[in-house]
Amino acid sequence: MNSSKFSFIFFIFSSVFLVFNGGYLAREFKLFPYQLYTEAVKGWSEIRAQKSEKLPWFYERSKKLPSEEIKNISQTQPGLSLVTEIAAERNISAKIIDLEGNTVHQWAIDWFEMWPNPQHLPKNLVPQAKPGTNIHGAVVMKNGDLIFNFESKGLIRIDRDGEVVWRLAYLTHHSIHQHDDGNLWISGTRYQTEKVARLPHLIPPFYEETILEISPQGKILREWYIADILRQNGYKGLLYMGSLNNENTSIKGDNRILGNTDLLHLNDVEPFSAKLQPGFFQLGDVMVSLRNVNTVFVFNIGSEKIKFISIGKFVRQHDPDFIDGDTFSVFDNNNASEPERNSKITIVSAKDNSHKVFFAGSKENKFFTRVMGKHQWQPNGNLLITESMSGRGFEVDRQGNVVWEYVNYVEPGIVGVVGEVQRLSPEYTELFTLEQ
Repeated sequence: MNSSKFSFIFFIFSSVFLVFNGGYLAREFKLFPYQLYTEAVKGWSEIRAQKSEKLPWFYERSKKLPSEEIKNISQTQPGLSLVTEIAAERNISAKIIDLEGNTVHQWAIDWFEMWPNPQHLPKNLVPQAKPGTNIHGAVVMKNGDLIFNFESKGLIRIDRDGEVVWRLAYLTHHSIHQHDDGNLWISGTRYQTEKVARLPHLIPPFYEETILEISPQGKILREWYIADILRQNGYKGLLYMGSLNNENTSIKGDNRILGNTDLLHLNDVEPFSAKLQPGFFQLGDVMVSLRNVNTVFVFNIGSEKIKFISIGKFVRQHDPDFIDGDTFSVFDNNNASEPERNSKITIVSAKDNSHKVFFAGSKENKFFTRVMGKHQWQPNGNLLITESMSGRGFEVDRQGNVVWEYVNYVEPGIVGVVGEVQRLSPEYTELFTLEQ
C-alpha cells in the first residue's frame, strides 16, 4: 500500500471517529449544535405526524397559500357570492362574500340545534358528532332567507338571522334549483322498509331516488320516482348497473341485492327555464343526473317521456346545466381516468350528441374533485366552478384563464370542503351590503 492511499484511509477513519465522538459529546453535554439538531428532529417528527394523520373526509391537505389566490376583479363577473363549506373546528358555514373575499353576511349553522329531534331519519343516518352533515345545495331567497339541504338529512329554510322558518322531513340532497315560478326542484330519497314490486331485485331496507318539486313554503307539490321513469321509457337495465359501493351491500340468492344500496346516486335535477331560448329542449323538460350509472337524461314532466339520454360519456358526473334549447354543460368529475385524474366541464349538443370540452384540469392548471362539484355560467360569459374536495371555487373566462379564486383555508396546509360557490344576481348586492 503506497503512502498516499494509506493517508486517505487514515483520513476517512479519523473523520468518522471525530464525527461520532463529537456527536456523542454534543448530545451528552448539550453542546453546539445539540439545540439545532433537536429542533430539526422535532420539526421532522411533526411533519411526519401531520402527513400520517388521517383527516376526516371534509378536510384535505393543500400546498396552496392564501397569498396565491387570484383576484383579477376587472375581469370577473360582478356581484356577491354564496359560499357553503365546512369551516375550521368542524363547523358548517354559509356566508356571503364579496369579490375580495370579505364576508358581508354569515349564518350560524348547527345541525344539532336546528334539527334537535330528527325522527324521520333511519338510525344509521342520525349524526352523532360535529359537523353532523354538510350543506349540499342552497338558494338565497329574495328577502335574504336561506333554503338548503342538510345533506341526506332534510330541507330547511332559515331567515337572515338564522332562525328556522320551516323544516321538511325528507331525505333531500345534492342540489336545489329555484325555477321561474319560485318553486324548488330538489333531489330526494325515500327510505323503503318494505318490498317494492317494481324493484324486485332489492331487499329492504333500501333507499329509492325521487325528484321533488317543492313550494317556497316547504310543501311537496309533486314527486317522481326515478325507477318508474326509467322503466316506463325502456331503460330498466340501468337499475341493475349501479355501483355496490356500500359496505352493507351484498348479493343474496337469485342476484337479489341486500342492503342500503346506492344504485343510481341521483345528484341533480334542473327544469328548463323560460329565460333560455327554446330548441330541442323546451319548457316542461327536466334534466337529471345519475352518477353511479354515468347517465344524464332529459324527460318531459307532462308525458314523462325521456327525450334525450347520454350513457357512459362521463365518469361520475355532477351538475348538468342547460345552456340553451340545444346544449347543456356537465361537471365531469372524471375520477377514474389514468394515469392522472383531471376533472372537466363538457358542453353537449343535443342535436347530434356531440361533446366539446370547455375547461379541463392539467399539470399547469390543477382541477380535480373526486366527488361533488358544481359550475355556474355567468352573464359575461365566464364560468364559476366549485372544486369541492380541494376547498376551492374559481372563475375562468372564455379562454380558460383563471380570473378569480376563493379557497377555504381552515388552518395552515389544510382546506375544508366547499359545497358550492354561487355568484348572486345584482339585487343581492344592495340587499346584503345595506347591513354594513
